[in-house]
Amino acid sequence: MSLGRRGRLLACGLAVAGALAWQAAAAPQVRVLALFPGKALVEVDGERRLLRAGETGPGGVRLVAADARRAVIEVGGRRAEYTVGGGPVGARYAPPREVEVRIAPDARGMYRVPGTINGQPVDFLVDTGATFVSLAGAQARALGILYRAVGDPVVVRTASGLARAWRLKLDEVQVGGIRLRSVDAVVLEGQGPAHVLLGNSFLSRLHLEREGPVLVLRMTGAR
Repeated sequence: MSLGRRGRLLACGLAVAGALAWQAAAAPQVRVLALFPGKALVEVDGERRLLRAGETGPGGVRLVAADARRAVIEVGGRRAEYTVGGGPVGARYAPPREVEVRIAPDARGMYRVPGTINGQPVDFLVDTGATFVSLAGAQARALGILYRAVGDPVVVRTASGLARAWRLKLDEVQVGGIRLRSVDAVVLEGQGPAHVLLGNSFLSRLHLEREGPVLVLRMTGAR
């Protein structure tokens, strides 16, 4: 190899190395301050910004996906997983899988959907005004739930007034592809609600939105 060619190769190598070093030095410093379903509060070189999934923030930093435990952030074309307060924990990471259930209203405008409690089939009535998943004693017994043995006696307020109930945790509640574990519930004495009420102990762990008359339940990642 001639000295001239060797010199050109050396100069080219130095130029590439210099460019890589400049890019590394110029990469923004990213830190996640808080996480929410589909959103993350990030700090980029000291500037704070609340980003939604798909949005690009300071320095070209893009939030790919987020749930309550982790975020996937793209910096300079490279994706990495972040947790609150920490830096990237993996250069290659598949975004959390998003699962959604779409529920159309019935003729009375109610949102009813089939599902399961502890693997047993039930018919749910979505009730955003109910604090817990709520079912009657007869329904609980049919599902094999020993609510008097495992639950704590409480008094709850219903549309008909005060009622005796037992508060407990259901091992698993599933609607469509959305499955949540350890869900708070109450079992009401007597006949109770005609349908199992899908209350906020389940719904608050999801993202809810309306698309026209259709109610959409979304879950990102494992819960």
